[in-house]
Amino acid sequence: MSSPDHWSASPAASPIPPREVHVWRAGLDGSEFVRQHLEATLAPEEIARANRFFFPRDRQHFVAARGILRQLLAGYLGRPPADLEFAYHPRGKPYLLPQPTDAPIAFNVSHSHGLALLAFSLGREIGVDLERVRLNIASDEIASRYFAPREVAELQSLPSEQRPEAFFLCWTRKEAYIKALGEGLQIPLTSFRVSLTPQQPDILESADASRWTLRSLSPAPDYAAALVAEGHDWQLRLFDWQPTKPL
Repeated sequence: MSSPDHWSASPAASPIPPREVHVWRAGLDGSEFVRQHLEATLAPEEIARANRFFFPRDRQHFVAARGILRQLLAGYLGRPPADLEFAYHPRGKPYLLPQPTDAPIAFNVSHSHGLALLAFSLGREIGVDLERVRLNIASDEIASRYFAPREVAELQSLPSEQRPEAFFLCWTRKEAYIKALGEGLQIPLTSFRVSLTPQQPDILESADASRWTLRSLSPAPDYAAALVAEGHDWQLRLFDWQPTKPL
């Protein structure tokens, strides 16, 4: 398994520079007091969506992820978290309804088993995906159904001990690309290829591959993650989210 990346302490709230892409790592199992504070910033539609989750922990994770998203966006824009309004593209990707003075911030969020990644950029499309590596999911049957033939062949060529990580490297890289495009499952997963061998370069092969940069992330042991962002002229910065002092 890849060693975790270096994640810096939270910087002071400020606008995001045009040539930077920021990814924040956040734990979603904080105290009840923190969750209540975050939930107080959500819109009624978000509360209704949270209440549709069957399991309490899934509800708590959604509330925390959405509240943290609002808090981070508010820091970039200099606005109260509760004042932010979201809308959705036809395929379901959320975006911020901007005020006239707002910078054009794009964002994407992914969470898995109590950990979240939140990615932000200025004026460039972006997608992020995070998955916990699970042996019961990383099967040849699922790979054959959703991976491109060259991806399946690469996976099956690896030693058995590397295959679970490789499976989720492939999965997160493909999902990050799909999310950056904002087209959902309208893009067949077999219509493009990503590399998946651990410790090898990140490769995206698609009709528009020259438009994007693919970066793998290592947010924690037993997790795989990937980021896809538009362009090549940007620097990645990684941050750890922590509740602000009033919490």
